[in-house]
Amino acid sequence: MTLLAPVRRRRSVQSSDLSRHAKDVFAAAEQEPLEVTRRDGAPLVLTTKERSDDDEAVLDIAAQLIAAVTVNESLPLHDRLAIPYPWLKLLSRADQQRFATEIVEVARGSFSLRQPRKLLLEMQAWRNSAEAIAAGWDTSEPTLLDPPVVAEKP
Repeated sequence: MTLLAPVRRRRSVQSSDLSRHAKDVFAAAEQEPLEVTRRDGAPLVLTTKERSDDDEAVLDIAAQLIAAVTVNESLPLHDRLAIPYPWLKLLSRADQQRFATEIVEVARGSFSLRQPRKLLLEMQAWRNSAEAIAAGWDTSEPTLLDPPVVAEKP
């Protein structure tokens, strides 16, 4: 049994294609990372800045998750995750526990499929919830208008 993930197959183009058909190569790189082969050096990967930034953000999250899982195991996971993510303490205790469970599950799934976007969206959604709570948008009931406003043509 191998513990290493299979090598990702990328579409490959030659460096000469980049100079001759730059518009087409750049358009393809916007869709997926491209491997650019060269005669005089190691292959390069051409991708968008957004995808590269997402990859870096995912690595940062992965580092924090690994640290939280492996450090000070006497604390519950949600308390360990609150160290790199202090905004977590703004959530209810139940939501903190749900976050800890869900973020690890989503991370594992995202990593196994090499689809980091789901993890980034999940993390941002939880952070947005904490920001909303901090801004006073908690779960209290909204104030209803009395009498209700009737719209003639909605």
